Amino acid sequence: MTATVASVRLPARTIMVGLARSLAIAAAAGAVLALTGAFHTINAPLWMRLVYWMPVMLAGAMWGQVCSLLIDRWIDMDERPWLAVAALTGAITGPVSVLVWFVTGLVFEGDVYPLATLPLMVGPVLTITSVLSAINVFVSRAQPIQTHAAPAGSAPARFPDRLPTKLRGAAIRAVQAEDHYLRIHTDRGSDLILMRLSDALEELEGLEGSQTHRSWWVAKDAVRDVARGDGRATLTLDDGVTAPVSRRYARALREAGWY
Repeated sequence: MTATVASVRLPARTIMVGLARSLAIAAAAGAVLALTGAFHTINAPLWMRLVYWMPVMLAGAMWGQVCSLLIDRWIDMDERPWLAVAALTGAITGPVSVLVWFVTGLVFEGDVYPLATLPLMVGPVLTITSVLSAINVFVSRAQPIQTHAAPAGSAPARFPDRLPTKLRGAAIRAVQAEDHYLRIHTDRGSDLILMRLSDALEELEGLEGSQTHRSWWVAKDAVRDVARGDGRATLTLDDGVTAPVSRRYARALREAGWY
């Protein structure tokens, strides 16, 4: 079996980090658009431009985060980032165009614009959305979720308690998502448990390792060889198990000294 996109869900902390990043990018973009008087808003006073651009951009970012979580279940952003950008742009543009049409009239004219003006909002919204979607997708590709060895005297990782009876006490080499299950690779063989990788990543804290792909976590001391080609890397672990490194995480793992 192979992992399906829908089976690998993001942990809550990753979602919150993504939302914070999206809001920060949106706020910066809103400030730039207000200061430059973009899209014919230059004649309005600065305070009015800020009142207009900042809430619109932040609201768009929040809707964009919802769209991102949904699209991430169906499109592998590791392998198809530009498809993800296109899907995000399409999902965000329509609702945000309606928001912009409604808010623009209220802020600058004191009344809602006629419905016939709604199509005029699509072009500017599409332009801004495509740029910000690309920024968010490629910025989010930078950092895998890494786990760290437990300091002396601290609580050990909780995940080893999940091991089936026959594998209790075994050294965990990798955890691989397979549909709604996880295959745990150890020095005593492998077995499946019913669990999401997002939950496992939280419980693996206390063991030194990292997510190498959206469906893999690997223990750092289990890596024996690295093969590279076509912009990808594959880790060979003890006993010959191979784990992929996605383009999304390659740079961060390289900088962390994995290969």
